[in-house]
Amino acid sequence: MTEREAGDGHDRPPLAGVRVIDVGTRISAPFCAGLLGDLGADVVKVEDPRGGDFMRTIGPFAPTDEDGPGYSMWWAVEGRGRRGVTLDLRRPEGQDLFRRLATTADVVCENFRPGAMERWRIGPDDCDPRLVWARISVFGQDGPSSGRTGLDRMGIAYGGLLHLTGYPDRPPVRPGLSVSDYLTGTFAASAVAAALYRRDGPDGTGRGGVVDASLTESVLRILEWTIAAQDRLGITRGREGNRMANSAPLDNYPTADGTYVCVVAGSDTNFRRLCAAMGRPGMADDPQWATLAQRAARSDEINDLVAAWTSGLSASEVEAACIAHEVPVATAYTAADILADPHMAARGDLVTVDDPVAGPHRQQAPVPRLDGRAPATPRPAPRLGEHNDEVWSDLVGLSDEELRRYRADGVI
Repeated sequence: MTEREAGDGHDRPPLAGVRVIDVGTRISAPFCAGLLGDLGADVVKVEDPRGGDFMRTIGPFAPTDEDGPGYSMWWAVEGRGRRGVTLDLRRPEGQDLFRRLATTADVVCENFRPGAMERWRIGPDDCDPRLVWARISVFGQDGPSSGRTGLDRMGIAYGGLLHLTGYPDRPPVRPGLSVSDYLTGTFAASAVAAALYRRDGPDGTGRGGVVDASLTESVLRILEWTIAAQDRLGITRGREGNRMANSAPLDNYPTADGTYVCVVAGSDTNFRRLCAAMGRPGMADDPQWATLAQRAARSDEINDLVAAWTSGLSASEVEAACIAHEVPVATAYTAADILADPHMAARGDLVTVDDPVAGPHRQQAPVPRLDGRAPATPRPAPRLGEHNDEVWSDLVGLSDEELRRYRADGVI
């Protein structure tokens, strides 16, 4: 047995022993809880007994033997890695049970509209002060817009991303994913880890705290030079499509087999390499393309030259030529491409989750790795209320009679 195998701590998940209550819905707060679960935390998902999380209702659906549209594959991914219980938080009995559950936990993740949990008397001031709260909203917990309702689209719009996405002669286009939800969940998870260290570290305070994470501010944080250039130079950044005003050649280029390949060759070095990959090494010495500024000034022309080359080749042929000459390149993968990619298979980027409803299927693996080890494959998403007995009896201490009464009354 090696020293590591003997137990130097590397086999223990970093958040083992931490319990998270996921009382969120849709994406942002549950994603935050899921990331903490990927790191080893025990996550307990609390859902409304009258149907559960909204994500259960969004397709695509896998067929089941039960009535209804089927089993949501979105839920299969976003609901994984946690135990599931039901609880009506709008009733005093449910609020009391939540406070009791909270005494067993370290973290609460929620994304109700600011003030909702306070009205239910289950906010930070109503619960154990050792709790760390991840509170996610569109605009933050305070400020003149904090009470407004909203979803991911509001975050990318007010955060400044939507204005930048798409082509300059067309309306803004939303990104293909719920970017502000996932981004905010990620920021919140990192802040939760910091708050836990502040509480329990060598000079720990012993007290929890509140992570106030907003969709708008998370998007705002990744806007690169956009705000600084507006404030200092008066430059209002706009949509550029797949090209950039200050770099060329750079685009998603069409190929002969109907897909697109992204090539980034703006620097002098990469441009010279690309010319060699295209079989036109002399083009790099043409005075009209000598500098990045010259190429950027005539970006349409130089990008069209590259597109003419890629259009005569398959995506794999373009990739092979670029890789051989060390040009940054990537095919725009579909999900089918990802499932077939040997590098992702070798890295373990996909894991098989044995879902009891949908059956075994591959999903994206937890990331990142720690000490070269991938996180464990997450448990499948729970059925609605699947772990009620386990959590309410074993963790909270309800008797069998209390459990029956709460079920009969619709509290759980």
